[in-house]
Amino acid sequence: MTDGLTLDEQLCFPLYAASRAMTAVYRPKLERLGLTYPQYLVMLALWEHDGRSVGELGKALELDSGTLSPLLKRLEATGFVRRRRAAEDERRVDIVLTEHGRAVRAEACSIPAEMAQLAGLSADEVTALRGLLHKLTTTLTEK
Repeated sequence: MTDGLTLDEQLCFPLYAASRAMTAVYRPKLERLGLTYPQYLVMLALWEHDGRSVGELGKALELDSGTLSPLLKRLEATGFVRRRRAAEDERRVDIVLTEHGRAVRAEACSIPAEMAQLAGLSADEVTALRGLLHKLTTTLTEK
Protein backbone atom coordinates (compact mmCIF):
# COMPACT_ATOMS: atom_id res chain seq x y z
CA MET A 1 0.00 0.00 0.00
CA THR A 2 1.30 3.47 -0.85
CA ASP A 3 0.58 6.85 0.65
CA GLY A 4 1.13 8.66 -2.68
CA LEU A 5 4.36 10.33 -1.58
CA THR A 6 6.73 9.03 -4.22
CA LEU A 7 8.10 11.02 -7.15
CA ASP A 8 6.54 8.59 -9.62
CA GLU A 9 3.07 9.28 -8.23
CA GLN A 10 3.28 13.07 -8.40
CA LEU A 11 1.91 15.27 -11.18
CA CYS A 12 4.15 18.20 -10.25
CA PHE A 13 7.49 16.42 -10.69
CA PRO A 14 7.19 15.33 -14.34
CA LEU A 15 5.86 18.82 -15.19
CA TYR A 16 8.84 20.40 -13.43
CA ALA A 17 11.35 18.03 -15.04
CA ALA A 18 9.80 18.48 -18.51
CA SER A 19 9.87 22.27 -18.13
CA ARG A 20 13.54 22.25 -17.16
CA ALA A 21 14.42 19.89 -20.02
CA MET A 22 12.45 21.95 -22.55
CA THR A 23 14.09 25.19 -21.44
CA ALA A 24 17.54 23.59 -21.65
CA VAL A 25 16.91 22.49 -25.25
CA TYR A 26 15.62 25.96 -26.18
CA ARG A 27 18.71 27.67 -24.74
CA PRO A 28 21.18 27.15 -27.64
CA LYS A 29 18.53 27.93 -30.25
CA LEU A 30 17.66 31.20 -28.52
CA GLU A 31 21.27 32.16 -27.76
CA ARG A 32 21.95 32.44 -31.48
CA LEU A 33 19.08 34.97 -31.62
CA GLY A 34 20.41 36.83 -28.58
CA LEU A 35 17.42 35.92 -26.43
CA THR A 36 16.79 34.14 -23.16
CA TYR A 37 13.76 31.89 -22.83
CA PRO A 38 11.67 34.48 -20.91
CA GLN A 39 12.64 37.13 -23.48
CA TYR A 40 11.57 34.76 -26.25
CA LEU A 41 8.14 34.48 -24.65
CA VAL A 42 7.83 38.29 -24.65
CA MET A 43 8.88 38.38 -28.29
CA LEU A 44 6.31 35.70 -29.18
CA ALA A 45 3.59 37.83 -27.59
CA LEU A 46 4.77 40.91 -29.51
CA TRP A 47 5.14 39.07 -32.81
CA GLU A 48 1.53 38.00 -32.33
CA HIS A 49 0.38 41.54 -31.54
CA ASP A 50 2.86 44.42 -31.68
CA GLY A 51 2.31 47.52 -29.59
CA ARG A 52 0.90 45.87 -26.47
CA SER A 53 0.87 47.73 -23.20
CA VAL A 54 2.98 46.43 -20.33
CA GLY A 55 -0.25 45.37 -18.61
CA GLU A 56 -1.46 43.48 -21.68
CA LEU A 57 1.87 41.69 -21.96
CA GLY A 58 1.77 40.76 -18.29
CA LYS A 59 -1.70 39.31 -18.70
CA ALA A 60 -0.80 37.38 -21.86
CA LEU A 61 2.37 35.96 -20.28
CA GLU A 62 0.92 35.53 -16.79
CA LEU A 63 3.76 37.64 -15.35
CA ASP A 64 3.64 40.43 -12.79
CA SER A 65 5.22 43.79 -13.55
CA GLY A 66 8.12 43.10 -11.18
CA THR A 67 9.15 40.16 -13.35
CA LEU A 68 8.22 41.70 -16.70
CA SER A 69 9.86 45.12 -16.29
CA PRO A 70 13.47 43.85 -16.12
CA LEU A 71 12.82 41.63 -19.16
CA LEU A 72 11.54 44.61 -21.12
CA LYS A 73 14.47 46.79 -20.05
CA ARG A 74 16.95 44.16 -21.27
CA LEU A 75 15.06 43.71 -24.55
CA GLU A 76 15.12 47.47 -25.05
CA ALA A 77 18.83 47.71 -24.20
CA THR A 78 19.63 45.03 -26.78
CA GLY A 79 17.54 46.71 -29.47
CA PHE A 80 14.60 44.30 -29.77
CA VAL A 81 11.86 46.60 -28.47
CA ARG A 82 11.14 50.22 -27.70
CA ARG A 83 8.96 51.56 -24.89
CA ARG A 84 6.71 54.50 -25.59
CA ARG A 85 3.98 56.34 -23.72
CA ALA A 86 0.52 55.88 -25.18
CA ALA A 87 -0.71 59.11 -26.78
CA GLU A 88 -4.24 58.69 -25.42
CA ASP A 89 -3.12 57.86 -21.86
CA GLU A 90 0.40 58.83 -20.81
CA ARG A 91 0.18 56.53 -17.79
CA ARG A 92 0.20 53.54 -20.15
CA VAL A 93 3.49 52.32 -21.59
CA ASP A 94 3.31 50.44 -24.87
CA ILE A 95 6.00 48.05 -26.03
CA VAL A 96 6.72 48.06 -29.75
CA LEU A 97 9.08 45.96 -31.81
CA THR A 98 12.07 47.63 -33.41
CA GLU A 99 13.14 46.76 -36.94
CA HIS A 100 15.66 44.35 -35.40
CA GLY A 101 12.93 42.80 -33.23
CA ARG A 102 10.72 42.23 -36.27
CA ALA A 103 13.62 40.82 -38.31
CA VAL A 104 14.50 38.21 -35.67
CA ARG A 105 11.05 36.68 -36.13
CA ALA A 106 12.11 35.18 -39.46
CA GLU A 107 15.08 33.50 -37.75
CA ALA A 108 12.81 32.12 -35.02
CA CYS A 109 10.19 30.60 -37.33
CA SER A 110 11.82 27.18 -37.40
CA ILE A 111 12.08 26.81 -33.62
CA PRO A 112 8.58 25.41 -32.84
CA ALA A 113 8.87 22.62 -35.41
CA GLU A 114 12.43 21.83 -34.29
CA MET A 115 11.26 21.58 -30.69
CA ALA A 116 8.36 19.26 -31.53
CA GLN A 117 10.72 17.03 -33.49
CA LEU A 118 13.30 16.99 -30.69
CA ALA A 119 10.54 16.12 -28.22
CA GLY A 120 9.59 13.14 -30.39
CA LEU A 121 5.95 14.21 -30.56
CA SER A 122 3.61 14.19 -33.52
CA ALA A 123 1.61 17.30 -34.39
CA ASP A 124 -1.49 15.67 -32.87
CA GLU A 125 0.39 14.83 -29.67
CA VAL A 126 1.69 18.41 -29.40
CA THR A 127 -1.85 19.74 -29.84
CA ALA A 128 -3.27 17.31 -27.26
CA LEU A 129 -0.52 18.00 -24.72
CA ARG A 130 -0.85 21.75 -25.15
CA GLY A 131 -4.60 21.45 -24.61
CA LEU A 132 -4.14 19.43 -21.42
CA LEU A 133 -1.59 21.90 -20.08
CA HIS A 134 -3.87 24.86 -20.83
CA LYS A 135 -6.71 23.05 -19.04
CA LEU A 136 -4.49 22.32 -16.05
CA THR A 137 -3.26 25.93 -15.86
CA THR A 138 -6.76 27.35 -16.15
CA THR A 139 -8.12 25.00 -13.50
CA LEU A 140 -5.31 25.73 -11.05
CA THR A 141 -5.39 29.50 -11.52
CA GLU A 142 -9.15 29.59 -10.92
CA LYS A 143 -8.74 27.99 -7.47
